[in-house]
Amino acid sequence: MTAAIGDPAMRAANDAAVIRESRDVPERFGAIFDAYFAEIRAYVERRIGPENASDVAAETFLAAFRKRDRYEPARASVHTWLYGFATKLVGKHRRSEVRALRAMDRIAGDFGSEELEERIAGRIAAEGLRGRLAGALAGLSAGDRDVVLLVALAELSHEEVAAALDIPYGTVGSRLNRARRKLREVLGGTNPLLDLEEHDG
Repeated sequence: MTAAIGDPAMRAANDAAVIRESRDVPERFGAIFDAYFAEIRAYVERRIGPENASDVAAETFLAAFRKRDRYEPARASVHTWLYGFATKLVGKHRRSEVRALRAMDRIAGDFGSEELEERIAGRIAAEGLRGRLAGALAGLSAGDRDVVLLVALAELSHEEVAAALDIPYGTVGSRLNRARRKLREVLGGTNPLLDLEEHDG
C-alpha cells in the first residue's frame, strides 16, 4: 500500500496505514520517503537555500522514522506531520535563513537589477521571494515567519499549520494577521501575500 495520488482522504488513510505497518516492518517507511522527499526538500530549499536542503530533508525523515510510534492520524496527516519536523529543523538554520533573506533585500536595494536578483535567488534562500518582500520576511519573528511560509510555500491550511507546529488553531490566524500587518507596513501598504487572507481549507 502506497500513498494515493488522487483523493486526499484516501492518501492520508494509506499513509497512516504505511506508518502503522512500518512499526513492525521498518522497511515500509521507505514508501513515505519516496512519496514526500522531493516535496519536503523543495520546501526546505526555499526556506534556507540549496546548500543544506538535502541534509535537512533527510533529517526530517530520520526524525519522523524515529518517532513513528508516536504518530497519531487523528491529529495530522503524515504529509502535515512531516512539515512539522521540517519546520523545526529549519529552525536550527534560522540564522542562515534570515541572513539570506536580508542579502536578497540588500541586493535588490543596491543594484535594482532583476537579472542579478534572479541569478542569486537560486543560490540563497527563499526562492520566489524577492527584494523588499525578502527583507520584510526577515524582520518577522521566527514563529510568524514559520506560519506565513507554511501557508505560502507548503500551501497548508490553517488547521494543518496548527497541527504541524503543534499550536492552537487560533494562534495560526493571529500570527498571520500580525505578519500581514508588518509586511504591509514594510512594503508601503501593499500585501504580496493576498492569497493568505482566505487560505484555509
